Amino acid sequence: MRRVDGLYRFFDRSWLAMFAVGVMVLFVIAGLFAPFLAPQDPNAQDLAARLQPPLTSGHLLGTDLLGRDVFSRVIHGTRVSLVVGFAAVALSGAIGIVVGLLSGYFGGWVDTTFMRIVDAWLAFPFLLMAIAVVAILGPGLQNIVIALVITSWVVYARLVRGQTLSLREREFVLSARGLGASRFSIMATHILPNIVAPILVVATLELGVVIVTEASLSFLGLGADASQPSWGSMLADGRAYITQAWWLATLPGVAIFVVVLAVNVLGDGIRDALDPRQETMRRLEEPV
Repeated sequence: MRRVDGLYRFFDRSWLAMFAVGVMVLFVIAGLFAPFLAPQDPNAQDLAARLQPPLTSGHLLGTDLLGRDVFSRVIHGTRVSLVVGFAAVALSGAIGIVVGLLSGYFGGWVDTTFMRIVDAWLAFPFLLMAIAVVAILGPGLQNIVIALVITSWVVYARLVRGQTLSLREREFVLSARGLGASRFSIMATHILPNIVAPILVVATLELGVVIVTEASLSFLGLGADASQPSWGSMLADGRAYITQAWWLATLPGVAIFVVVLAVNVLGDGIRDALDPRQETMRRLEEPV
């Protein structure tokens, strides 16, 4: 409860963190209600109105090379990026937490086995492994999520393992063990609640990485199918018209930039708010 109160006070005082929260809420709402907020069908083509600039009548952000409304496609692209991002972070976090808890608490051959697997995973470039997995499984949102989960669970595993190693010999864990609590009960009720804060910070920062990776895969033609607009595919379509129709690549690029920037600022804010040293400094600065 104290950490939650500290988090609330920090965000109440930090205008930058509150701005990041507002941006994320805005994009989440746009993703959830995309069919209702988009003024037109994102796949509706009108070749007579192709490459119309922004602020054209009926097209707030202009049209693309097939006459499709760019504003509608950006809004629907928000849904793709956020669905992939949140799903990949949740699944990879769950796998990494389980592996990290088992590895850190049991130690011995369990720790050695899991950590050698993690080391081997980290030896491969992140994006290259994701490209290889999607190339094998084929394009599609489900396969992108699988690829991102396969490549990013190791981040959580290393973090949770380190935190578990530092907590498993603490007094409250030893007391629970002496009272006869099972190993899995100790991990679930005594260790995991005490490492939620760093997990939350890493998950927030990883969300930005996952969104950029999804956009990269879509840019390379390994993302969602053509019926699902995504920011990466919009960038790929607009790169050939960058001098003729700057808005085609610029606007989805701006959307990616704003979301990832907001996620990173939010992650930094959560880290500072949950840092005990920052909490101590805030208490010292408060008037008596």
